[in-house]
Amino acid sequence: MNIVIPMAGMGKRMRPHTLSVPKPLIKVAGKPIVERLCEDIVEVCNEKVDEIGFIIGDFGKEVEDRLIEIANRLGAKGRIYYQDEPLGTAHAILCAKESLRGKVTVAFADTLFDAGFKLDTQRDGVIWTHKVKDPSAFGVVKKNSEGIIDGFVEKPKVFVSDEAIIGIYYFLDGENLRQELQYLIDNNINKQGEFQLTDALQNMLDKGLKFVTNDVKEWLDCGNKNATVNTNQRVLELKKDKESLIGREIDLVNSVIIPPCYIAKGTKIINSKVGPHVSIGENTRVEDAEISNSIIQNSCTISKVSFSNSMLGSYVRVENRNTETSIETELNLGDYSEIKL
Repeated sequence: MNIVIPMAGMGKRMRPHTLSVPKPLIKVAGKPIVERLCEDIVEVCNEKVDEIGFIIGDFGKEVEDRLIEIANRLGAKGRIYYQDEPLGTAHAILCAKESLRGKVTVAFADTLFDAGFKLDTQRDGVIWTHKVKDPSAFGVVKKNSEGIIDGFVEKPKVFVSDEAIIGIYYFLDGENLRQELQYLIDNNINKQGEFQLTDALQNMLDKGLKFVTNDVKEWLDCGNKNATVNTNQRVLELKKDKESLIGREIDLVNSVIIPPCYIAKGTKIINSKVGPHVSIGENTRVEDAEISNSIIQNSCTISKVSFSNSMLGSYVRVENRNTETSIETELNLGDYSEIKL
């Protein structure tokens, strides 16, 4: 099986963090979003993954090397593809046409999940969904009495289904998918200048392919700061019994860690209370602070503050210069930021 990950978007809703790091490489519970996505797909598919194709913009060689390393850690070959213009989901996937062969899973890299199922890879296609209270904000699937998908509706104004498409798709025949995507491009079938995957999917249904849904137990969004902090919380809960989340090479001085937390090596925590639901990257120093429900990346310095529902990039310095009073706040700071309160 091959996995294809479109991730060329600029991640504007995640600024300032995406000014220096592509959104899928932002770490949640100590691992990049895209790595956790690939890991979980591999587990659900229960098949050997031969190749992972990453569709990116002009992110630079360092990012490309990191993506290749992620694929290698999963026992797969990594391939880099480029989408130079934002021309829609179908166009993005077709940029990786060399990887569209055999069994293929396509996953857009701004979502994580708790599946609760094993994929039936003998189906023509499987669209991963999640039941939502308000379908009007999502693309949804329609199904017939046999549970086979017979159509798609984008943001329905009247109720047709509560099964929202979460952005992960399985195809038994990657070559067929490639042909349908190419057909849209060749015939200029687009909506407001964008070529849509759902148009290709509808063509496949019209030709007799039978697609079904798999409903994930939990759909975790990484679209903005608040959603990503919440996803970090849920991932820590889901992984606390499966992964070693607190490194041995940390320095804990007169402090307490309330699990679940991810604490990377080289972190020093002094006279502080950390947790629950905090992720801290490598070589960070926390002193005289209280932190909960937050993400902190590498090499930060935090002194005499209390915060929650916050997200700090790497090389961030937050310092309270008032030695008499600790400050309580909520923060959203990109890489190399510095605040003196």
